[in-house]
Amino acid sequence: MLGVGDAMLCGCAKSLALQVTNVYENGDTAFHYEYCEDLKDGRGFTAGIAGFCSGTSDAWEVIQLYHTLTGGKDDMSQFDATMAKYAASGSDSTSGLSNYCEVWKKLGTGDAKFRQAQDTIRDKMYFAPAMAQAKTLGLKTSIAQAQLYDTAIEHGAGDDADGLISLIKRTNEKVTADVAGTSGSTLNVNGHKIDEIAWLNLFLVVRTDDLEHPREKENQGGNYWAQTTYRVKSFQYAIKLKEYKWGTSVKILDNDGKPITVKCSTSPANKKNKRATKPCRKSTKPKGPKPKETKPKDPMSKSHKSMHAGDN
Repeated sequence: MLGVGDAMLCGCAKSLALQVTNVYENGDTAFHYEYCEDLKDGRGFTAGIAGFCSGTSDAWEVIQLYHTLTGGKDDMSQFDATMAKYAASGSDSTSGLSNYCEVWKKLGTGDAKFRQAQDTIRDKMYFAPAMAQAKTLGLKTSIAQAQLYDTAIEHGAGDDADGLISLIKRTNEKVTADVAGTSGSTLNVNGHKIDEIAWLNLFLVVRTDDLEHPREKENQGGNYWAQTTYRVKSFQYAIKLKEYKWGTSVKILDNDGKPITVKCSTSPANKKNKRATKPCRKSTKPKGPKPKETKPKDPMSKSHKSMHAGDN
């Protein structure tokens, strides 16, 4: 079982985090590589395991990596010029992508390289940046780290007004005194010591406010974000149950507010996604002088929205 001292989500804890977000995105724990539809939310087609959008850069990233894995021209090549244009402009147009979803669904269903491309870009654009922010903050609990990942998936991992970095900044601004707690982990924020779960509760308040009142105009259309506050309520439910450290299962609320248990080893999703259950690395003490630490650069990705979570 993972302890409070684990620095990063890995093994079953990562698998659980990915599956929990799958519940919010798709209504179940499975990895829907084949998913694709136009949600009319200002981001063109939304597709795959992380809601990769044709109107933002992430779907184009998946396609480019897929080209690399296939060694050249493939079924997605027909969309290259259009996808590159929309990724650069942020256009939500689907013109020139008439059979895009058909091709995506076919490849997502039976092409291992296409699924690999989705796994890699999800980790690169969302999971890794979220874990970098968790490390900077000093987060040790699985639930707090998983919350940053889920936020990155919906809001984006960047520093735009609705992005993960901005939400963390707004949360930290609310820390004006020491706050004790029982999580077993204490953060140092603005010169104050605050219990990690106390900080997480503040973050969830900030995220709820952002979902109900998005700062970026592109995230205000259709009042979609306000309909996804169940993601926050689910984590608040888990906090009440003191589900701080994630081992082989975690209790959350589904998108209808019903309690469910997400499991690691028995989930069918894990049979298709071995990357999600990659074992944690054993810590080793380096010999000789301690190497200099390098801080990862913060991603500048556009705020990301995936609304198919509510289609139950």
